[in-house]
Amino acid sequence: MSNAVYTALSKQAGLMKEMNSIANNIANASTAGYRRDSFVFSEYVQRLESQDQSLSQTNVAGRFFDATPGSLTRTGATFDVAIDGDGYFLVETPRGERLTRMGSFLVDAEGQLVTHDGNRVLGDGGSPVAIPAGANNITIAPDGTIAADGAPVGKIGVVTASPTGLAREGNNLLRSDEDYQPVEFASVRQGFIEESNVNAVIEVSRLIEVQRAYELNQQLMQDEDERIKKTVEAMRRR
Repeated sequence: MSNAVYTALSKQAGLMKEMNSIANNIANASTAGYRRDSFVFSEYVQRLESQDQSLSQTNVAGRFFDATPGSLTRTGATFDVAIDGDGYFLVETPRGERLTRMGSFLVDAEGQLVTHDGNRVLGDGGSPVAIPAGANNITIAPDGTIAADGAPVGKIGVVTASPTGLAREGNNLLRSDEDYQPVEFASVRQGFIEESNVNAVIEVSRLIEVQRAYELNQQLMQDEDERIKKTVEAMRRR
């Protein structure tokens, strides 16, 4: 295989990953709390043996999550909470602690605040948030403090994480491969949910651009394949 094909293949692999990422963004343009993501690419240069030349290849350096907040929509629901600013809610899953911007919560049979998938919402101390049975008036202050009939019962935890250290999992959850820290002055709004921060029009435009680049690169590979075939055929005729 020629060096040109190696270079083209590495670019094709990167473009395919970017197309899948964009398609996933478009599919989740209406998913509450969803964060748009994209891949970060770098150039990998390798020196060729016995030649004063090098081979340049495309390398996926990481994944970037857009921290731009989505718009807030009023629902009026007691346990719908939106983060007004930076940060993520911290939830406990069977695979460990995960992050999410999706703040549509409910109270389970044990009186604990959970997501719609049953993952427990963790407080600012890392413990589950419990709601007393029989409480009539539940309020959530801007700093995340939960009060039942006027008495504080817990505080919703909000943490921050590096956008380049996140990995996407199912059910609108993110895994942080780096340490996360509590947000010192977190601000939340009760009775609201955050919409997806995906701009569908921009993403469709990006998808068309990446598809065109993929097709051009595919044509380059086909042209290179034809060149090699012609070269081999010419050598056979000698």
